[in-house]
Amino acid sequence: MKPRVLLVAALCAVALLPRAAAAQPGLLLGVDDDSLKWYAHTSSLLSIYRSLDLDAVRVTLRWTPGESFPVGTDRTELQRAANAGRAIRVVLAVTGPEASPPLDPAARTSYCGFVANVLARYPAIHDVAIWTEPNSKRFWQPQRGAAAAYEALLATCWDTLHAAAPGVNVIATSAPHARPGDWYRAMGKAYKASARALPIFDTVGHNAYPETSAEPPAATHKKRSLDEGDLPRLLKVLHAAFAGTGQRDVSIWYLEDGFQSTEPYTGIETDKKPVSEAQQAAQLTAAIELAYCQPAVGAFFNFELRDDSDLGGWQSGLVRPDWTAKPAFAAYVQAARAVHDGAIVCPS
Repeated sequence: MKPRVLLVAALCAVALLPRAAAAQPGLLLGVDDDSLKWYAHTSSLLSIYRSLDLDAVRVTLRWTPGESFPVGTDRTELQRAANAGRAIRVVLAVTGPEASPPLDPAARTSYCGFVANVLARYPAIHDVAIWTEPNSKRFWQPQRGAAAAYEALLATCWDTLHAAAPGVNVIATSAPHARPGDWYRAMGKAYKASARALPIFDTVGHNAYPETSAEPPAATHKKRSLDEGDLPRLLKVLHAAFAGTGQRDVSIWYLEDGFQSTEPYTGIETDKKPVSEAQQAAQLTAAIELAYCQPAVGAFFNFELRDDSDLGGWQSGLVRPDWTAKPAFAAYVQAARAVHDGAIVCPS
């Protein structure tokens, strides 16, 4: 089933939802969706984004060491995403091989120059996430010394990208369950040792997944994890790590969050406690409302738009693999409208 088939059903469902008259600025809402790169004609996807009341979409771009600009299929896919940037805010997450991250000055210059060339070619893109979860060995190896190496990469990219595109938003990224507190403390130590006076990031893009999909979004943890309910600890760590330096306190973006639903897909489930589709919708609503009520948080992105058909992937999407809408689709629309209309009542 193609996206346009879902669109008809989605729009009919959305039309039945109440709509407040006046909209107010608030939390930036988005989805993580590489589908935007994969379809030659993106009009159906853009219609889905509009029906969801989305503000932004995050897509990934892979850097190969030594590359100065995307080539081949990567270039074609980037062009599609960039074209969509005229209609919706596109956040570009630029990552690379986990075993070959930019560890020395030459590699850092190559990576940041690659990103700068992309921004120069596609000026509609202003938001760039530097790598993906560098505090996780799944995306950055080796982890020994990784925090200092990532701090140096951020510094190089901040200088390079702000020179190329003064309005750029340089986003530092982190995983929630790989001791992000220790990670930011080590980054702060490296930053202070460098005697740098300028910032190294404009936004913190923290992935705020819960320990399991059944865990309430507001759940708190003591040590290893910093999830959505642990925001006060994350802010405390960041402030202490960079106190007295040129790195100011910045907005926190939840670049990835999501709750996996139980479905009869093939493969082995990766979530210890997946939830029903109805529970996923309720969890997502609670997560968005919590983010809205956290003043330091500027954005919430659901991972992902569409479920993977294999349980080894992710089933936290708003639509199923056949593009039919899950209950989370309507829940997201309702939450987005409440956010944009300023209709969420936060605890005092």
